[in-house]
Amino acid sequence: MKPALNENEPQVPDSWQAFLQGPALAQAIAGQLQPWWQQIFGYYLLKVGDLSSDLVLPGCKIKHQIHIGSADNGKSHLIALPDTLPIDSQSIDAVLLSQCLEYQTDPHHIVREAHRVLLSDGYLLLTGFNPLSMLGLAGIAPWLKQRYPWQGRFFSPGRIKDWLHLIGFEVLAEQRFFYGSMLVNDYANNSLQRFAEKYLNYFSGCYLLVARKRELPLTPIRPRWQLAPAFNEGVKGVSARQGCR
Repeated sequence: MKPALNENEPQVPDSWQAFLQGPALAQAIAGQLQPWWQQIFGYYLLKVGDLSSDLVLPGCKIKHQIHIGSADNGKSHLIALPDTLPIDSQSIDAVLLSQCLEYQTDPHHIVREAHRVLLSDGYLLLTGFNPLSMLGLAGIAPWLKQRYPWQGRFFSPGRIKDWLHLIGFEVLAEQRFFYGSMLVNDYANNSLQRFAEKYLNYFSGCYLLVARKRELPLTPIRPRWQLAPAFNEGVKGVSARQGCR
């Protein structure tokens, strides 16, 4: 498997205002998540990262939402790194990772940490930037390398799904959305963008993966019953022809 380590540690954005069209993207992510709250229940939702903590989630039925951020900005309940969560194993019902993997040194380990803290059959909701989009292709320009969101490293949905399957997640859904360029301040929700989101959905700038932690029970192997020998010990190895002589 190709390593996913970032050699140069990127600067983590502390809010959606760090992006051009960031508030519009946050609203689009919340809209994509909203139908899932009808089937995700539990006591604890863990929002990992400053961007996840900054999301408003209307319709979420999980009462206790824990925000983990990298700085004391008034939004975080706990200050910690996403790859070393100060949470007990198998204690969380759902984990939200929104645009988190792109700006971390070891994104694969972050997914493992999410798997560790989730209860069996718990949900992982993960959003990221699609490299196979106009938004991803814009990052080729050298003058955009120091701007958000192109400071981070984009991972394709297929690669993230490989990680999830390897760790023990079952991917339930993949959704692609948002056709903003993030090069100008205003997000134009015009007919051209709506056409692109409907008919060119594969090349949308953002994706949502919904996965569930699966743990298969171990089935003990029962020993086979030992059959009684067909012959007495004294005649073992004697053929019928030898017995007739």
